[in-house]
Amino acid sequence: MATPTNSGVSSGLRVRVDQGACTGDGLCVTRAPSVFEHDIDGLAYVKTADGDLLTEPGARTVIPLPLVDAVIDAADECPGDCIYVERPDGTLEAGPGS
Repeated sequence: MATPTNSGVSSGLRVRVDQGACTGDGLCVTRAPSVFEHDIDGLAYVKTADGDLLTEPGARTVIPLPLVDAVIDAADECPGDCIYVERPDGTLEAGPGS
């Protein structure tokens, strides 16, 4: 397996949250607080590596390599089934329908 050129970034795995299905439970924020955050509406959103909250519907962010397992666990255990982890080609790695 090749070593990524930027060891802080996964091999292109991205994550998004469907706020329409989000229950605001907070499991994702607890598991990976540098990737997920609640906004003032009480729903979870993804953040960039710089910590900028992405509130546009369907916004995706690249998952930092050290957090891939935590983000996948959050997607698999999310009570709202609203977290989608996608490969670079758009296929699902984890989340509803994977």
